[in-house]
Order: sequence, then structure tokens, then C-alpha cells
Amino acid sequence: MLCGGTSAARPATEETQRMADEVKRQLEEKEGKTFDVFTAVEFKTQVVAGTNYFIKVHVGNDEFVHLRVFRSLPHEDKPLSLHSYQSSKAQHDELAFF
Repeated sequence: MLCGGTSAARPATEETQRMADEVKRQLEEKEGKTFDVFTAVEFKTQVVAGTNYFIKVHVGNDEFVHLRVFRSLPHEDKPLSLHSYQSSKAQHDELAFF
């Protein structure tokens, strides 16, 4: 991994799913809709002053969203935040920095 670059994509873990679930409401508010299906599929990380998580999430049918979730450093004691997202993604779309 390049310093400041993103890691290779890895299959989602239970922790990745918990993170996606934690920011789900933020995404639903931004999109103006609710998601019945919200399954983390894969993720990448980027170490900054904290960690960015790029998470591919299946939201039903053939639709996916890419989330950029920020986890601050432990001493800052801040909740996870949905930094940005990309909608209208497909399963084959590469999870890339955005």
C-alpha cells in the first residue's frame, strides 16, 4: 500500500457491515429514501488523520452505492461520518478513491 493511498479491495467483514449500518441513516437522509437491503460487499481503507473506509454496499436488485466513511482518531472520540457517496453503481464497478 502506498502511504496515503488506498489499500487493495477486500471482502467486507462484520466490522465493515456495522460501519455501513451506522451511516445508513445519513445516506437515507441525503438520498431521500430508505434501503430495505443494505449489505456491505467489499471495502478499501486509506490512512489519513484517521481512516477513510470506501465501502461497496448492495442496496437491492442490481444496485450498489459506494460509501466513503471517515473514522476519526480514537482520542477525538467522534462518531463515524458519511463523508461522501456515489449512487447508481453496479456490482462490477471498481471501488476507487472519490
